[in-house]
Amino acid sequence: MRNLTLIIFITFCLALAGCGRGGSVNGHTTRTAYRSVKFLKERLPPDNRVEFEVAFWTLRDAIKSDEEFLDKVDGKSAFDIIDMGKQVYQDRKTAGVKEYEQYKTWEEMIAKFDRERIDQEKQHPKGDKNYDSKNYSIMYNLRGRQR
Repeated sequence: MRNLTLIIFITFCLALAGCGRGGSVNGHTTRTAYRSVKFLKERLPPDNRVEFEVAFWTLRDAIKSDEEFLDKVDGKSAFDIIDMGKQVYQDRKTAGVKEYEQYKTWEEMIAKFDRERIDQEKQHPKGDKNYDSKNYSIMYNLRGRQR
């Protein structure tokens, strides 16, 4: 009986270890991917958070199919996502996508979004955040205004 308990305990521990991917995106479903992105973002150094968000949503915008997108990001670390986002940026810039013409480099684009985030935080102090507000969104529209 004691051996059976030990075997069950070890199996349970291995199952739990397999479920969590502490440092990578879980791409099994869209919901788990977004949840793991939020988890990763909170654990990144502050200087990399906006860059990671922009990279993730740039990838999401570039890959329309949920299945293909999830396959692409599954198991990737935050810095892998950033590298993939940079590549999409460079491909789009080279292809002459209008929204990217205003930025000379990836870093310049990230600096702009960093400034926007700082401005958002000034308007909505930490204790006064309305998470349902349109102004408190991590969604970046790289296409510009739609009319």
